[in-house]
Amino acid sequence: MGVRVKILQIDCSTSESVPKRVERVLGLIDQQAPDCEFMLLPELWNVGAFDLEASREHAQPIDGALPTALARKARERGIWLHGGSFCEKAGADLHNTSVLFNPQGELAAFYRKVHVFTYAREQDTMTPGKTYVMVETPLGLTGLATCYDARFPEMFRAMRIAGAQAFVIPSGWPVPRIRQWDALLPARAVENQAWVIACNQIGAQGRHHLGGSSVIIDPLGNVLAQGGETETVLGAEIEIQIGKDWRAEFPAIDDLVDSPVITV
Repeated sequence: MGVRVKILQIDCSTSESVPKRVERVLGLIDQQAPDCEFMLLPELWNVGAFDLEASREHAQPIDGALPTALARKARERGIWLHGGSFCEKAGADLHNTSVLFNPQGELAAFYRKVHVFTYAREQDTMTPGKTYVMVETPLGLTGLATCYDARFPEMFRAMRIAGAQAFVIPSGWPVPRIRQWDALLPARAVENQAWVIACNQIGAQGRHHLGGSSVIIDPLGNVLAQGGETETVLGAEIEIQIGKDWRAEFPAIDDLVDSPVITV
């Protein structure tokens, strides 16, 4: 039997207040938990990925009210809960930090987004992280990434070489570039022979409209589930053995050439 995964593709429009959205999403976690083992939420879903002013306003420590509420849900429902990301206050710095809780409600891992989105001036608010993070989950050794990270294959390759079998990616990816999202994620799966589970958001945030298209992709590049442009819940049963068998049958990583000389 495989691992039952769910993605909560949330409407993060600024027309909804932060407290109301948090309450609504916590309720949605309750509704979707009974037939789920691993659940994933989007990037900065409580405020909306492009509302950096709201991120600053609602910044909190790693043990703040929002992470604590997510940890409680993981424990109450007995699931692995990737709570998407939130604006973490760490001393004088703010980080775009994703959090993963185990079924005991313990913080299994947290990841501070390494590649901040300079195109949208994310660096004016968020301090980049410095560490790639992997953690053992029911999906196998799982690499954590966030949104813009998907444009940097070097990050995923480094984690794959270190043993990653799956990648989970909360995101806030807009409509105008959604075809790029649709191209990048299968590439990360195929080139690393790893599962990719990516949760985007939808909705209007000022002039930005988020594109949905959340997706679950197997290590051969097959799409098991994909969302549209509305709020939805996606689910799939992931057979971890598929990736193990494919990597053993077709060990492409073994043919990687280390630092070849470049001539011009």
